[in-house]
Amino acid sequence: MSDDLGDLFARRFADKTAVVTGAASGIGAAIARRLIAEGATVVGLDIAEDALVAMAGEFGDAFLAAPADVTDEDAVSSAIAAGVERYSGIDLAFNVAGASRYGPITELAADDWDFTVDLVQKAVFLCVKHEARQLVAQGRGGAIVNVASLNAHIPMVGGSPYSTGKAGVEMFSKNAALELAPAGVRVNAVLPGLVDTPLVAPVMGFEPAKNMFLERIPMGRAAAPDEIAAPCLYLASDDASYVTGTSLMVDGGWEISNYANLTSLGAS
Repeated sequence: MSDDLGDLFARRFADKTAVVTGAASGIGAAIARRLIAEGATVVGLDIAEDALVAMAGEFGDAFLAAPADVTDEDAVSSAIAAGVERYSGIDLAFNVAGASRYGPITELAADDWDFTVDLVQKAVFLCVKHEARQLVAQGRGGAIVNVASLNAHIPMVGGSPYSTGKAGVEMFSKNAALELAPAGVRVNAVLPGLVDTPLVAPVMGFEPAKNMFLERIPMGRAAAPDEIAAPCLYLASDDASYVTGTSLMVDGGWEISNYANLTSLGAS
């Protein structure tokens, strides 16, 4: 890459403001850091207030800590309003926040279903609702990227609320893209596979379980959070100016690996 192109790439989000949910750790933090490195200011939403404050201390005026429970509509609305007041508007949004409670369907508590679906699906609706309102009101378009999951396509034993919620995020993103296109607002989804984040630390820290996952992934490893942040930023950038309503699988090939591999039996 030439120096001129490198400088352009490094500043491709100059004068842009992005809302990032789940900004305190994992994929959300990686997105926030890359945005700031490429010239953006960031409004970071998360329930982990101390971690947000630490990021604000690190990045100064480029990062606004906006502690919020993204399942609470008033909290979402207030956090986005604070970002608009601080930076005179928003241009981009990345909805990343998520977590899960697990259990077999026959034993799963309704509260655990509600916790998971509210966080991974309802929260995306609430955030997009208020992000899109602001983007439409500004009249200059924008881009929204929702982080779904490989589990939007592949079910997971014990993970029915998470898989269901993430599948909902993918379809909701398509619906939002359809509705918001006339206003120049693009909406896309990224579907990560296994990513080395705090959410999957119990798996990554238990060798037998980790190996069972890695055997499914043709690339043979988990992604680093930055490897998910990069395609998210692509979809929000001008390089994706004609891309909306799509789902980008970022899984090291996991989705294509589930058919039985018969080569060990001598098949060719």
